[in-house]
Amino acid sequence: MSTVVAGVAASHSTLMNTHWDEVDHLEEAHRFRDGLHAARDFLAERKPDTVVVIGSNHFRGLFLDLMPSITVGVAEVNGAGEANTPAGPLPVDTALAKSLVDGLVDDGFDPAFSLRLTVDHGITHSLQHLVPALDVPIVPVVLNMFAPPLMPLTRARAIGESLRRVIDADCADKRVAIIASGGLSHRLPWPDWAGELSDDDQFLVEAWLNGREQWKEFEVRRRQIIRSAKADINPAFDEDFLAQLEAGDLSRTLTLSSDDVERVAGNGAQEIRSWIAMAAAVGGRGRTLAYAPVNEWLTGMGVAVVEPA
Repeated sequence: MSTVVAGVAASHSTLMNTHWDEVDHLEEAHRFRDGLHAARDFLAERKPDTVVVIGSNHFRGLFLDLMPSITVGVAEVNGAGEANTPAGPLPVDTALAKSLVDGLVDDGFDPAFSLRLTVDHGITHSLQHLVPALDVPIVPVVLNMFAPPLMPLTRARAIGESLRRVIDADCADKRVAIIASGGLSHRLPWPDWAGELSDDDQFLVEAWLNGREQWKEFEVRRRQIIRSAKADINPAFDEDFLAQLEAGDLSRTLTLSSDDVERVAGNGAQEIRSWIAMAAAVGGRGRTLAYAPVNEWLTGMGVAVVEPA
């Protein structure tokens, strides 16, 4: 059978790629980047044959014209390449991807699958910094974490448990690592598409709806809107979540609703679903490698590893 050999979770920010010079003087930014390097080495030491990447979509591969809760890339997967993240074809473990889709269906989920999936930094940022050679085949599992209604946090845990069951039953004898990408606390200037909209809000909703064929045309103004936002980070939330991960028990977080998460930690904190799913798939206790609230990146930046139980 195949074996889960490692779990890694890391926040992402494309500003690391495009505006590092603005934070090079900050100890916090270096602390997070050093944590990424330690996680990269941890992952390399486990020598995975396949990496399952659980992450989000920021309306560059999936859009409001059709927004599945769960999407698995099973064949052609391409990086969008925004903000100097990996662009073009990514190696894919199609056999395991198909098994994961079948297993999720067997366990009562309704995943979408794609034979031609575009993923953005919700998937590729972690690959860029944790698997820099990009020579290990991946299975991208994209969870909707930005277009309500969002799945309950307990559903994310159940998805992770299902992934683990399928991997354990897989007869290919592969070493599988699980990466979670996203979080921790942060608030993006993103509107509720059904609410009252300002001019910037209307622009973003149009980009989210019509970007399938032309997302790059919206990118410059999208970037400007995000760059002008004020940081809203909750280190207390982040540190408590990391403490729960280290204890191997996220039950306190799992009692929160999506509204609770947004109120306390921002809409970007909805990405903790990827951490929850990874933790359930790997089992065991986590170990925080770095945490730093970086206002310049609008985000509480955390990186942790989980040893399989």
